[in-house]
Amino acid sequence: MYSYIIGEFVEMTPEGIVIENNGIGYDIKTSSLTAENIPKSGEFVKVYTYLHVREDDMSLYGFLTRDELNVFKLLINVNGIGPKGALGILSAISTDDLRFAVLSDDVNLIKSCPGVGAKTAQRLIIELKDKLKVEEAFEMALNNRNKANAAAEQDNSIIVMNDAVEALVSLGYSSKDAIKAVKKVDDIDKKNSEAILKEALKSLATL
Repeated sequence: MYSYIIGEFVEMTPEGIVIENNGIGYDIKTSSLTAENIPKSGEFVKVYTYLHVREDDMSLYGFLTRDELNVFKLLINVNGIGPKGALGILSAISTDDLRFAVLSDDVNLIKSCPGVGAKTAQRLIIELKDKLKVEEAFEMALNNRNKANAAAEQDNSIIVMNDAVEALVSLGYSSKDAIKAVKKVDDIDKKNSEAILKEALKSLATL
């Protein structure tokens, strides 16, 4: 029904935010990630939305990025994870961390999210593995680091970063720590996977 809402941020609520548009206040449920990045009260914000309809209730969910909204939609279609559970997951880990956790079978990271047990975490991995693409996560991370990179250079860097993360996971590190360590590497687009791995290992050694 609503693709997005552009309006003035009014206030935080226990479950999300209130956005005013044309004299109407929209009560929008959201993740901690979005809530933490909302601008100051009185400023305008664009929120990508999803209207969840049940027999006895209609709730509006919203996020600052279309990516987080798309992942939210995937999560609520997993058996046993409703909108509340999806928000809990997206409040605990980023969309990138979720992608890598799914693709590396990191049950422990997913079950560390509130309300998610081992069986639900395993089911989530099985149902989303073919839907969440590691290339998407790396492309987003790379774009955030250097939006001026050419598309071809981005593709090559994504592959190199992927190799480094997979190597760290194979060494016993969690996907979450591996991703964070790789993202800390300076001039990552100019290095091969071996150089990235060495620097990432140094970073992990200081944790």
